[in-house]
Amino acid sequence: MEKMRADARRNRAKVLAAAEEAFALDGLAVPLDDIARLAGVGAGTVYRHFPSKEALFQAVVLERIQQFAEEARALAAAEEPGKVFLDYFVRVIRQASLNRAICDALAESGGHAFKAGAGAEFRAALSELLARAQAEGAVRTDIDGDDLRALIAGCLAAERYAPGSGHLIRVVIDGLRASGPAASAAATTP
Repeated sequence: MEKMRADARRNRAKVLAAAEEAFALDGLAVPLDDIARLAGVGAGTVYRHFPSKEALFQAVVLERIQQFAEEARALAAAEEPGKVFLDYFVRVIRQASLNRAICDALAESGGHAFKAGAGAEFRAALSELLARAQAEGAVRTDIDGDDLRALIAGCLAAERYAPGSGHLIRVVIDGLRASGPAASAAATTP
């Protein structure tokens, strides 16, 4: 693979930053010409780095999901695993809900980031935080990484209907706690 020239790397970084900003507001509906204008480059520069809007969207989402995974891995050895897990879960929901592209990718079944492999990294890192929180006795033990992905998608949908309220996210967090009323009900449900 040929090494990218410095100016090409700078242009690619400008396009990615502009695309993240544009996709955060409008999702996939934003035209590539608008992204090029926002980045201060020509449309040809965008197409040289990303052959389609779909490829650019995937690159933006992939980068953010990888950042989520890196953060989760960095928290893996933190003290108070239950608190760390629940705080991280809420932070992912809040950050993703502010960025339509990330929100769409996390909520979409088989989404772009998950096809690209970043989803597997994110799921593994999140599952590790979950396992530590469960081992501490802070989080109920009858959920797994797939359940968390569904809960994230549900929380993101709730944020779309009641933006910024946080009420439904608190309900989900209460349901995740090992000592919450939902944990007792789950233990007695067949």
